[in-house]
Amino acid sequence: DMGMEKRLPENFLWGGATAANQFEGAWDAEGKGLGLIDVIPYGKDRGPVTRGELRMLDCDEEHLYPSHQAVDHYHHFKEDIALFGEMGFKCYRLSISWTRIFPNGDEDTPNEAGLRFYDEVFDECRKYGIEPLVTLCHFDLPVHLIKKFGGWKSRQMIDCFTKYCRTVFTRYRDKVKYWITFNEINMLHHMPFSACGLLVDEGENPEQVKYICAHHELLASARAVQLAHEIIPGSMVGCMLAGGSFYPYTCAPEEQEKPLTIQMHDYERMEKVGDLSRRLPTNDRPTRAKPCGLILYLGTSFVIYYEPNSWNFTRLGKIENVTPKELRAILGRGDVSVTLELAATK
Repeated sequence: DMGMEKRLPENFLWGGATAANQFEGAWDAEGKGLGLIDVIPYGKDRGPVTRGELRMLDCDEEHLYPSHQAVDHYHHFKEDIALFGEMGFKCYRLSISWTRIFPNGDEDTPNEAGLRFYDEVFDECRKYGIEPLVTLCHFDLPVHLIKKFGGWKSRQMIDCFTKYCRTVFTRYRDKVKYWITFNEINMLHHMPFSACGLLVDEGENPEQVKYICAHHELLASARAVQLAHEIIPGSMVGCMLAGGSFYPYTCAPEEQEKPLTIQMHDYERMEKVGDLSRRLPTNDRPTRAKPCGLILYLGTSFVIYYEPNSWNFTRLGKIENVTPKELRAILGRGDVSVTLELAATK
């Protein structure tokens, strides 16, 4: 009935999202360790580093590192969350920085200052009636574990991640109900270093090691889900994928063909990659299916592209002192990508 008034349910969680690696800053404050994002620079080397083509596991004086300061949420979280409350948020998706809790990733004892920071963040959310939705790993892992184990190429990462999960589940069991294990886990195909700390060594098959990393992350995710339900009865744990659609820029036939070509390329790539188990070392292949760690919801970052050349982003530069009307005009341009956060509950 077109005349019916349609409303979102009263318990619909409307809000916004941030990530510790992009938002918090304070990269070395109060015992925080060096995280993967902390060694990814701004400028021409950013892309090669995120893709693992340029190795950078320490900071230098020649580069700028955006994560080091970001917007300094670490020191301004109370005023930031007050603004979220003013906006009417019912939900706030954020991530915990692994290196604030375990600076190197393999310690036996967590960093109390890091745990206390997130206690205060969650308490502030509750103050404004905001439900936290927490990502455990948002393109974030200790650099020490990359140097020691090779990142998610190693199964030993699963135990390190499980220890981290057990610590935060136990600490925040009365403050957080909704969890996400990994952010955009499928992005390891496009940005292997950013997504999982992958650096391909000489003699390794790049496609194979990507799928080994994916295998280990999925095992760790399943273990985290099981652990959450044990420690936090009634919790809801999901996973997170990156998605996108491409739309033609004009009605011209050649523009109509571009999105189809791009999406067909993705399908062909998936066909060539083949079954995950064929990409794993023989001694690591699953011998039988075993249901475990069932997720209760699926999240996606959905990116819509309207550009003439769909793979190229237009750089707007720094936007300052614009009115709401002017900002809407900027965001309404055809060559600007728009990102939406969507979540579907089971």
